[in-house]
Formats: sequence, C-alpha cells, structure tokens
Amino acid sequence: MADFLKLTLGITMEAGLRYLIFAGAGWVLGYMWFKRRWFSRKIVAHFPERSQAYREALYSARSVLIFAVVGALTVLAIRRGWTQMPRNLDNQTWNWFFASVAINIAIHDTYFYWTHRLMHHRWLYKWFHQTHHLSTNPTPWAAYAFSPLEAVVQAGIFPLIAFTVPIHPLSFVVFMFWQILFNVIGHTGYEFYPSWLVDSWLGKFLNTPTAHILHHESFRDNYGIYFNVWDRLMGTNHERYSERFREVTTRSKRNDPLNASKPVEVLSAE
Repeated sequence: MADFLKLTLGITMEAGLRYLIFAGAGWVLGYMWFKRRWFSRKIVAHFPERSQAYREALYSARSVLIFAVVGALTVLAIRRGWTQMPRNLDNQTWNWFFASVAINIAIHDTYFYWTHRLMHHRWLYKWFHQTHHLSTNPTPWAAYAFSPLEAVVQAGIFPLIAFTVPIHPLSFVVFMFWQILFNVIGHTGYEFYPSWLVDSWLGKFLNTPTAHILHHESFRDNYGIYFNVWDRLMGTNHERYSERFREVTTRSKRNDPLNASKPVEVLSAE
C-alpha cells in the first residue's frame, strides 16, 4: 500500500506537470499571445467563455488522478514481472526501442478509435463520454476533460501495452509526450496544417485539428486521434471534413478577432 500511494503521488505530479506544460502552452499561445494573429485559423470562429476553460481544467485534473491510480497499479505489476515490459535496456536494441514507440502509437490509435466509437453508443454515452462533449468549441484544457469512467478507459492503454508488448517503460514515456502533444493540438481549436494537406497522400493518413473539432461540433464521425486510417476504412469520416478544412485554411486574415466573443458564421457541421 505504501508503494502504491507513493507511485500514485509521483505519477499524479508527473502527469499533472506534463498536462500543465502542454495545455498551458496551447492556452497561452492560442488564447493570449497570438489570439489575433491566428484568428483566421480558428476552426470555430469565436472564442468560448473563460468559464468553459476552468471546467475543462477541473475535469482534466480529476482525470490525471485516475490516470495515476491505473498507472501505479500497472507499475507495481511491472515490478513483479507480471507484464511484458523489461526493466532495463540490456536485452533490447535501440532500433527496437524507437520502433516500439511507433508500435505504441499504432496500438493507441486503434484502441482510441474503437473505444471512442463504442462510448458514443446510446447506452454508454451519458456515463462515459458526455462530459468531454460539453465542449463543442474546446480549448487546450479539454485534452483530458473526461468523466471518471472515460478516464479509466483512456488510462487503459498503459496496462494494455504493458501486458502485451515487450517494450521498455522509457519508450512508453516518449509515447506519452507524443500523445499529450497531439491531443492538445487537436483541442486548441486552430488548424495549423497547410491548405494543400487534405488533398495530399499525407492528408489521407494524418488526422488534423479540423477533423477533431468537427467531431466536437457534430457529435458523430471522425473518431480517430492520430491517423485518419480507421475513419476511412470504416466510413466514419465526416462528409464535409475536406470542405471544412479548405474553408478554415483559406479564410481571410481580415476577420476581426475583436468581435470573436460572438459567433461568426462558418460552414455548418450539420
């Protein structure tokens, strides 16, 4: 129990600090320093109330604590040799170390798509996913804004990988930095990719902030996180995704951010 409590505290502090750094950077850059300069790339062309950001941060803090509990239990299992994770790199090559990071990303992309889609089922949505969808125009603080049940599901990627893939824990740490970076970017509410992306081969593979914001607006389609592969294979790309992406990335920079607290007419997601 003492080990569990120490691990939970340590992981809470580590995950919380990582969340504060990445989500905080997204907030400062997109909602303070470059609010006017970037406004033409705001996917939903108005800014949410500050109270929404407070709510998102509060729910995210709760999720961090749940992540820490699941993480502490998984680390204890690793220490007892119950998982596939080695505790040192002696029997691993560096090539495998970096390859395992890519494997983590691929596994999580698949895990996220199918659990996310399942949580949209009418029998599960209220209990699992409704909290996250309180934000139809999310801010970076929404990255971890989950209900307790969804936080457990999201945390499940750690034990899933630990018990199935022989990777070093450090490679999972690298993956977690990728995860929070991509997650925060997807919730900033800005489209950072160039206008040509959606018509390129890369655009048929890589997910974009526009894709995820469309999901927050319409509550359907675009269930993926990193890649667009599962949405394309399963026919769950939003029918107006490409059109919306082009509209955002070619929007005039003359839009007035001084009136951005009021909704500006944009292409409907319905």
